[in-house]
Amino acid sequence: MEKLSCYVVLLLSSFCFHLCLSGNLNTGSNQAVNSGGSPDPGKLEYHMGPVLASPLKLYIIWYGNWNQTQQDTIRDFLSSLSSPAPHPSVAEWWGTVRLYSDQTGSNVTDNITLSGEFFDSKLSHGPRLNRLSMQAIIKSVVTSQSKPLPLDPRNGFYLVLTSADVQVDEFCRAVCAFHYFTFPATVGEIVPYAWIGYSGTQCPGMCSYPFAWPEGMPPPPPPTANGVMRPPNGDIGVDGMISVIAHELAESATNPLVNAWYAGDNPTAPGEIADLCIGTYGSGGGGAYAGQVSTDAAGSSYNLNGVKGRRFMVQWVWNPVKKRCFGPNAMD
Repeated sequence: MEKLSCYVVLLLSSFCFHLCLSGNLNTGSNQAVNSGGSPDPGKLEYHMGPVLASPLKLYIIWYGNWNQTQQDTIRDFLSSLSSPAPHPSVAEWWGTVRLYSDQTGSNVTDNITLSGEFFDSKLSHGPRLNRLSMQAIIKSVVTSQSKPLPLDPRNGFYLVLTSADVQVDEFCRAVCAFHYFTFPATVGEIVPYAWIGYSGTQCPGMCSYPFAWPEGMPPPPPPTANGVMRPPNGDIGVDGMISVIAHELAESATNPLVNAWYAGDNPTAPGEIADLCIGTYGSGGGGAYAGQVSTDAAGSSYNLNGVKGRRFMVQWVWNPVKKRCFGPNAMD
């Protein structure tokens, strides 16, 4: 069963192109800009499945070669999900995700901790991966003879992050990331996980918007220089990943088993709460315009504050109360 969903990307009032995402029994994201209206948000419904309401323990699997600065930036973002920071904050952004609940009345948790990390710089599963490789990697990590991560079906969430020297089938061509859950026959338990790739050198124009622009596409008009924004942490790939990580975490929290919150009739190709708002980072966003965001003294763009003085650019998600895409930096 194939997932096939196309986002209509409006780059200019007289020009558009279509970017298709294909997958297999999971949900994927592509960060290229869209029109903000596909799939139909009016069809977002609850399908009686669970949300991630228990305290969430994040486990990072660093697959490939990462430098310390890249790792620290991602760690600080994840730590910001449950930590106070100046308004508008990452924790406030997560507050929109928390508005979703399950049939017991339990809301998505606000208790999120970075609970473990595993480093695989030797590429134990090779430099070329596919979707099923992610579950094999998780299996290897939780059964490793050296400092394994726990297999935690109650509270665990596993982030498989692949570096610039790793290629993943369909990465850049079709998806920037995906989330799903593991198969007991492969890993031993059902646990939610997500894979996100570093696109800084492979396809920044596809997966690091708005810090890069798709090749061959005419850039949007000013005020952004050459149609792109300067990344707040100085790394197009990592700053782009931050928004993709946020996208996958929000959708995993509200649709972990692909039977909770989504739009559409096909659970293998759901329109989830972040899919509804791809390309929107501030008020007025949509099409080729990211929206109203802030700029620091160095000219870097951001819309959220995090721990340790960090700043991030994270796409909005669908707010079920306001019935629109929303973030804490909204002007209204």
